[in-house]
Amino acid sequence: MSRLHGWLVIDKPVGPTSAAVVGRLKRALREAGHGRVKIGHGGTLDPLASGVLPVALGEATKLAGHLLDGPKAYRFTIRFGAATETDDAEGAVVATSPVRPSAAEVAAVLPRFTGPISQRPPAYSALKVEGRPAHARARAGETVTLAERPVTIHALELESSDGETATLRVRCSKGTYVRSLARDIAEALGTRGHVVALRRVEAGPFAEADAVPLDKAVELVHGPAPEQALLPLAAGLVDIPVLAVTAGEANRLKHGQPLPGPRAKSGLHLATLGPVPVALVEVSPHGVTVVRGLNLEGDA
Repeated sequence: MSRLHGWLVIDKPVGPTSAAVVGRLKRALREAGHGRVKIGHGGTLDPLASGVLPVALGEATKLAGHLLDGPKAYRFTIRFGAATETDDAEGAVVATSPVRPSAAEVAAVLPRFTGPISQRPPAYSALKVEGRPAHARARAGETVTLAERPVTIHALELESSDGETATLRVRCSKGTYVRSLARDIAEALGTRGHVVALRRVEAGPFAEADAVPLDKAVELVHGPAPEQALLPLAAGLVDIPVLAVTAGEANRLKHGQPLPGPRAKSGLHLATLGPVPVALVEVSPHGVTVVRGLNLEGDA
């Protein structure tokens, strides 16, 4: 059984899809003799986006869903004066405007996009419309109008503006489309706009400082001790408290059996036996139940 369990945080370059990044790492692991290692990512980035892409290996793949639900932060640049069919630089221009907002005007409109807002996702997105991705329908020439949905913008600030473009930083909830945010900000300023640069700077607990370039990650995977390049399983769960359990309790949890009685404050916890994660568990006044079991026997 593979001993590779943890997180490899990639600084994804512009160009490849998130799936292609995972595929390259999977091939590198196989070439390095690690056999079949479970691997997945914790949040898709568009090909034109760069930045923090957490990749889960081994038992960490069971925790990737929690990361997907967490907040993300991005730095993005809006070019004013033109709207595109994809809301980014990849699409054809569909509308233009001579209006170029000042830095003060951009800053003044941002409070309207902070907090709980409704957002219409881009037509060129992976959201399904009657079982088929919206982007596939749009590329086939269909008119795609997706329903607005609620998202939360935790923080939004202007970093720089030169008259033609504005660079902003946003921290937002799951499901937020930065391309839609840029489009809507431009429209609120009486002009049109689209994203010309997008970089994820945070994904859950992981930040740019944790990320390594893809080529460097492949090199590490090919090295003699790839496990030393991984962040531990619990690194993706820093917002979840730890629940220490005994060997007997750990054995029950590994078999999916609940633990009776209140143990801690209600909510999600990471049950551990010493330094070894045992399971993601839900604590309630009635006891402890297993959300996701983890198979790390022998690992420390």
